[in-house]
Amino acid sequence: MSKKGLIRSFGYAFAGIACAFTCGRNIKIHGAAALTVVAAGLLVKVTPLEWAILSLTIFMVLAAETTNTAIEKTVDLVTAEYHPLARQAKNLAAGAVLLTAVNSIIIAIIIFKPYLMK
Repeated sequence: MSKKGLIRSFGYAFAGIACAFTCGRNIKIHGAAALTVVAAGLLVKVTPLEWAILSLTIFMVLAAETTNTAIEKTVDLVTAEYHPLARQAKNLAAGAVLLTAVNSIIIAIIIFKPYLMK
């Protein structure tokens, strides 16, 4: 891949992230939660390892939500009428987001509970 092609690919990726935040309601909620977690981490001075875990967790949720949005838009493009498989595809993608979000809550409890107990 040429340097120009690589730069163009990054441009498409950034456009996708921008679209996720402008087109999607839920990713804004996840983004706000991420900012809250970062602020809390700064406040209680979490360790570098805890930052790494929080970072992975935050980006997993954002990536899952972005993928969910892509799947929903693709399904909407393919069919405008109700179809059980379209519903399943959307539900499965939403379920993946829910799993990562629940995981992020568990991670937050594990990391922040000792700081809050002090």
